[in-house]
Amino acid sequence: MNTDTAGGEALEAREWLVEGRVQGVGFRAATRRRAGEVGVRCLAENLTDGRVRVLGLGRADALGQLGAWLRHGPSAARVDALEEREAQAEALESALDGERSGRR
Repeated sequence: MNTDTAGGEALEAREWLVEGRVQGVGFRAATRRRAGEVGVRCLAENLTDGRVRVLGLGRADALGQLGAWLRHGPSAARVDALEEREAQAEALESALDGERSGRR
């Protein structure tokens, strides 16, 4: 858990690896949309092995909501497996700031 706070609550970071029919079906865009709806800052990227990697930064309950959604994704996707692990909040926040400023 990170000591940074949003509204008095600690921010946490998660990484998910999503396997299945998750590339070429709008999975990344839908993930970013869903993350915004639940209050999570996120990055979503295609991996060369066909999976999608999602990094999220937010409150534990919001990350839980995003993780639950990632188990099925958008209607055009098929999720066969979902791996979840904690990530370093400070490193993710730096990456998100870089993405927003166009440095990534």
